[in-house]
Amino acid sequence: MFIVMVGSSEITDRNLDVSEKNIKDFMEALQVAGQLSADNVLQTLKLLKVKILNNKMATPRCQKVTDIIVDYMKTMKPEGELEELCTEVLLALGFQSPGIVIFKLWDRWHLNNLPPNGLLVAVGRLIFCQGADPYIGVTWEYILHLLRMAQKEDDMLAVCHVLKGLVISARKHLDLGTKNDEIMDITQEALSIKAYLTLRVLFNRWSLRSNNKVTEEALVIIGHLFFLIPPSKLKNQVNRLTRWLMTLMSAKVAPFYISQCIFQLIDALALSGCGGINLESQLGNIIDMLFKQLSETVEDSNHHSVQNHSLALKAFYILTKLYNDRVVTLIRENVESKDPAKIISTIQIFTDVLQKVPQTEKLKNEVMHSVIIMIQEDLKPVRRALLNFIEMLIQHDYLAPHQGSIIINYVIKLSESDCSNEEDIQLTCSKILQMVTLPKLITLVCQPSNTLAFVPLSKMATKMALRARSLGQVPYLSSFHLRPTQFISPQKLLTHLVMFSLKPYREGEFGVSSLRLLYALHPITSLHPVINSNVGQLWMTEIPQMLQMLDDHTEKSLNQEEWEGRLLQFSSQSLLAIDDDSWLEQLIKVVLERINYFSDDDEEEKAFLYKFFGFTLRTSRNIKMVQMMLSAILQTVHEELQEREELIREEPMNSISSSIRQRAMNFITNFRKLHPLTEVEERTELLQTCFQSVLCLPSTEDLQKEASSSQEAQATEDLLMETLQSLLRLMETLIVEMPSQIQYCLEHLNIWLNSQNDNERERATWCAARILGFTAKWNNFGVEIKFSRLGCLVRLLAMRCQDPVDNICFLSSQAVYNLYRILLLQKQMQRKKQGLWEEEGKSEVYSANVFYNNTFEIAKAFAEYFTEMQLTHLVLTAMEGLTDSKATVSLAAAQLMSAVMKERGRDMIKIEEIVEGIVGRLNLQLEPNTKEETMRAMCLLAGNNTHRVVPMLLNKTLPWDRTNLALWKAFGTRRETTISVLQLLIGILEKLHSREESREMAFQPVAVTCALCEMLSGSLCQEAVQELYPRLLLAILHHLYWVIEQNVPQKMVVYNREEGPGRKSKPFDPTSCALEVVKLVFVAAAYEGVVVYANQHHCWDLLSSPEFYYIGIMDLTSGIVKNCEPAILHRILNLIRNILYSSNYHRRILARTFYAQLLWHRSVAQTVGQDFLGNLIKWTNEPNIIMKEVGLRGISNLALHPGQSESLKSQVPFLRDFLKNEARVTMQAVKSLRNIICFGKQQNTKVVFCSISKQLRPLINDERDLVKISATSALGHMLHRVHKFKPGAITRREIYSFLVPLLLSIQDNNTEVVKACGGALTEWTKVIGWSSLTQTFQHTTLSDHIQVLEETCKYLVGTKNIQLVGEFLSQSFDFLTSPQSFLREAAINFIGLTIKRLTMKRIHEDDVELLQNAIGSLRNDPVESIQSLVTTTLKNLDEYLNPESMSASRMSQLSNNIFKVTGMKTSERKKRLFKTVKQERDDDDNQKKNIWNWLRGPLNSLCNWHNRRVKTTPLIIGNSDK
Repeated sequence: MFIVMVGSSEITDRNLDVSEKNIKDFMEALQVAGQLSADNVLQTLKLLKVKILNNKMATPRCQKVTDIIVDYMKTMKPEGELEELCTEVLLALGFQSPGIVIFKLWDRWHLNNLPPNGLLVAVGRLIFCQGADPYIGVTWEYILHLLRMAQKEDDMLAVCHVLKGLVISARKHLDLGTKNDEIMDITQEALSIKAYLTLRVLFNRWSLRSNNKVTEEALVIIGHLFFLIPPSKLKNQVNRLTRWLMTLMSAKVAPFYISQCIFQLIDALALSGCGGINLESQLGNIIDMLFKQLSETVEDSNHHSVQNHSLALKAFYILTKLYNDRVVTLIRENVESKDPAKIISTIQIFTDVLQKVPQTEKLKNEVMHSVIIMIQEDLKPVRRALLNFIEMLIQHDYLAPHQGSIIINYVIKLSESDCSNEEDIQLTCSKILQMVTLPKLITLVCQPSNTLAFVPLSKMATKMALRARSLGQVPYLSSFHLRPTQFISPQKLLTHLVMFSLKPYREGEFGVSSLRLLYALHPITSLHPVINSNVGQLWMTEIPQMLQMLDDHTEKSLNQEEWEGRLLQFSSQSLLAIDDDSWLEQLIKVVLERINYFSDDDEEEKAFLYKFFGFTLRTSRNIKMVQMMLSAILQTVHEELQEREELIREEPMNSISSSIRQRAMNFITNFRKLHPLTEVEERTELLQTCFQSVLCLPSTEDLQKEASSSQEAQATEDLLMETLQSLLRLMETLIVEMPSQIQYCLEHLNIWLNSQNDNERERATWCAARILGFTAKWNNFGVEIKFSRLGCLVRLLAMRCQDPVDNICFLSSQAVYNLYRILLLQKQMQRKKQGLWEEEGKSEVYSANVFYNNTFEIAKAFAEYFTEMQLTHLVLTAMEGLTDSKATVSLAAAQLMSAVMKERGRDMIKIEEIVEGIVGRLNLQLEPNTKEETMRAMCLLAGNNTHRVVPMLLNKTLPWDRTNLALWKAFGTRRETTISVLQLLIGILEKLHSREESREMAFQPVAVTCALCEMLSGSLCQEAVQELYPRLLLAILHHLYWVIEQNVPQKMVVYNREEGPGRKSKPFDPTSCALEVVKLVFVAAAYEGVVVYANQHHCWDLLSSPEFYYIGIMDLTSGIVKNCEPAILHRILNLIRNILYSSNYHRRILARTFYAQLLWHRSVAQTVGQDFLGNLIKWTNEPNIIMKEVGLRGISNLALHPGQSESLKSQVPFLRDFLKNEARVTMQAVKSLRNIICFGKQQNTKVVFCSISKQLRPLINDERDLVKISATSALGHMLHRVHKFKPGAITRREIYSFLVPLLLSIQDNNTEVVKACGGALTEWTKVIGWSSLTQTFQHTTLSDHIQVLEETCKYLVGTKNIQLVGEFLSQSFDFLTSPQSFLREAAINFIGLTIKRLTMKRIHEDDVELLQNAIGSLRNDPVESIQSLVTTTLKNLDEYLNPESMSASRMSQLSNNIFKVTGMKTSERKKRLFKTVKQERDDDDNQKKNIWNWLRGPLNSLCNWHNRRVKTTPLIIGNSDK
């Protein structure tokens, strides 16, 4: 026996043969497994697994063993090692035939239960095996079912095994392609649907919001599903997925799984070509999550930790490829966080991503800007990472001249010898500096700011130069000195190193380092070989000797004079060797600059330079060179000039007791005529000194108060005026020297023009007005005066035109006018040169008086002269004045902005910066008038730059603050702006909602409705709204449909509206906000009547419901038709006509509903060239119920108008078929038929009514109240119409057939049903002629409807038309079998009230019996009240038949029956109530049989009665009379 073998310890693999017998034995063993020890079962399974793996099994045997193992797992539910071993056996079986094991998943036993977990695990592994491909689709289908059933963690994990195998295997086949013998059993399209359903089930059925193994496995599966789901559907899920991942991060799920899922999501979206708007809207959240993942500590021993870091970086890379600028901006925000961890993460991202993406200039600027911010912060924990990043940037040529200098200076700072930096940081700095080019490095060596790092830098440069020379390269290129703006010139280099050698032991090695660098760089110039040779030979000899001299001494033992002499000798010999006058000329300039650099305290350095200068002078043998030297000597007068400036500086700032200032400025002025200043720096320093000394003096009043006498006061005043005139003369002289520099001269007045002291502003304005007037007096501008900062200058002067001091306003207007004259004259000169006509009268338009206190005129005058950059700078600088403490100044700034934007708003650049600046200042406490004018400026800016301003404001976080709301309201105050902004907002709504991926809640369209709420709430937008009214209305209604179908979070507030002082603001969610916009559109377009109509018909509630939205549109359109002009209706028609067959379902619903209901208006229905009926018929044929209803609604409206009768009459059979349909479709079909009858031609009315009465009649008693009311009401209107044309017998017969259904329905407890029945019965009585009941029906209410029924039955019987009563009773019998209990009860009521009025004794017995049988059929009705009513009615019927004793009644009945059988006539002939519907057969036998069957009952009764009578009566013989 197999069991015995299992128990033996001597069993080996060879003993166990997987034969039919052993399989049978094994089956028996497992069947009694509960009686075996676990060890025995384990041993058996181990041996079985080995044998299966080593032997090929026949398929039937494989199937049997699989069945045994699975049954065992189902029955015994093994755990632990035993369960694992069962799984391994199944795997071994599956390796031979995977289908056998996989098919065990859907055994019938599993239909309502989960398969064993071991089986699921085995299938999950087998899916990867070769040969399992044909089972992927069918397995997936079953797993979807299991996903909904799994609740316990173990079960969920087991299902995850299978699902993970499916998604990975499916991805593998899609990525690599399938071979002929490995074709999946599912198409790619079906697979994508399965993947999407799986994602939905995982989200909806599984609680994946906590940190557990199930969540981790689900994350892995979902990550793979992203690549299988259609991109459009995946994009719709981005918002939900992002929120879910953020929840998991809060739940502390392992970072690796979240990073992997984010990466896979982004990667899958990227494969589609674009990420989609939802991904773009979630960039902030996704990047924030990725940053948190990067901040996790990386443990090299932990694979998941390393992978987490890598995946996060890969995700950043993909995002950067998709949204380069936006992602870089979001990454950069973390640089400014001052959080070292975030900054280090940012550096890691930049380091990884930048090497893989295209290196655009914009990207380089963004990155360099971030690096500079980090350098400015200089957080110590960040240094190491930042230096590594800088090293990488240098490799990618990121160092622009200016920004590169900042970075290199930072590296130099960290490399300074006295800096307490770590050794590895200094090594990195050294490595970075070695990457800098030699010319750049030498330039850095000689910068005064790098003095502390001179020694290490010079050593580095020396090493690089020597290395270059050893390679045969020229260490100092000949073109190097030709770029002095980038690199230091050779002359400056020689002077700098010689000066550093002057004190050789400074910082220990200054002299040695300088000389060694010179030695490495020889020759210092490479203009021609002779010079190279001479200088090189000299330095090769002299420098080593000088170095040796320094080595032989110390700072104390070195004779400084001897060393200085040796250094001068070396310098002079070098100059002789160079022997190049042009080179020496540049050297002289450098020496003189160096002399001016040193202060008077640096006497030793200056003395050495003078000597060096002398050697240079002596070296030249060229006459021209000597002349140049003499000119240089004249430069010594420069010292006198400096002394004069020093005199001015030394004068006290709080008094003007002497004329030193005046005389000093006069001297400078006169000197300038002989030797003009050519350096901008010199002019700047001179002007600043003079302005500081003169303009800052106390006011005239204060100076006079300090005077001891009136004469002294007058003298002081005169001296002040003379000093100002001297300043003016100096400025005029400087302008004559360089007319093009007038702008810079005026710019130096900025400080004082903006001073808080009135006297300083007044003097500065006086200077500006005079100097501009002086310039404007030139009749011929030989040199063009360029005002590159014209905007800033105009802004400054215009602000002063509103100064609180009136004289400053006057002077400023003079200055502005003079500036305008300069520009105008220059323009005229240019036109003359171009041969153009001179503009006449242009100069007469403006004057100083026009500009006085008139900022708008100033902006208008100068608008044409501004460049785009000047315009922008004007606005940016004017913006700063908005917060000025002086109300007039702040208002002037706002007015200037407003005026400029009105004139040249379209030419603005840096729109984003302007918008942010204005919004930021509006958030401050501005003066009311200033704030209003600033709003106007923003309105003008938005009108001229709508596509740039509006998206910026829309992207602000909802709900918006008061400032943002006020801006949107301002956009509704100017027609041009309002139209432009509305067109853009409409476009956003139309564009976003026309795409498939916009089905999920998106941010921007909701923001659009918030903006519209504010814009349309004002009273000034009416004209603009009327111009865009239909399109705006349709766009917002379409948006509303989209919103109500979204899964909007509860209490989600997107907009707050102020309700007035002391009242709380009213919050709006996306739906209520959209509804509010719809109302505002009507109000703004002056159609308040539509809103009133909508309120009365509860349109807003209908529009808020996805189910009833289209009904709300119908009612709303009705309001539009009633309140709007026909022209508006036709504009709407023209718009919707283009989207009637749109691919977007929402658009179709909206357009078709409008289309159908607009036909209510005659002018629309009579539009030429429109196939209204054709379109409507098409829609009714569509399977969609709503489309059917809309189409029927349109037909109903079309029937209201003349000219449609014939075409609609032919559609009656088609419409009649819709009377047996869904409730709302049926109701619309009824209304269509009603209108065809009521508004059609006379000859068609009765025909159409008769053709539909059979189908209409059942609807009167329909179980759906709405259908019942609609049909009953329509019947009333039809009867009213039919009555006008005198119905004939056929029509009257059809009309009679409606009485019973109406009398049954009038018994309803629904007020509306009773009301409708009353109206229909009223019209019925008019047609039939029962005028006495007309008033009764006309005023029927719920309280008396039963009484009305009783009166009707009484009247019916009173007509004496017994056949008509019988027909009505027969008709009521049909309702006794109705499934509606109400109708059964109503029919009994009708029968009971009718027979109550009949004289039943006169009714034929057959008819009575028919009545009894009909009523009696409901004795066992399931409704107890009906049973009771039946019993009462039958009892009453018996009483109506014979009020005498029962026995007499029975004898009478028997007698009558006998008379009937025998053919004898009774004394009174009874009336027939019902027509005979079937004649008896003439067959005698059948007749006898029928008679006998009929008599059997009465005869039996008679016999019984007779027997009782015999028993109680004595026998009498003979005649009793006797």
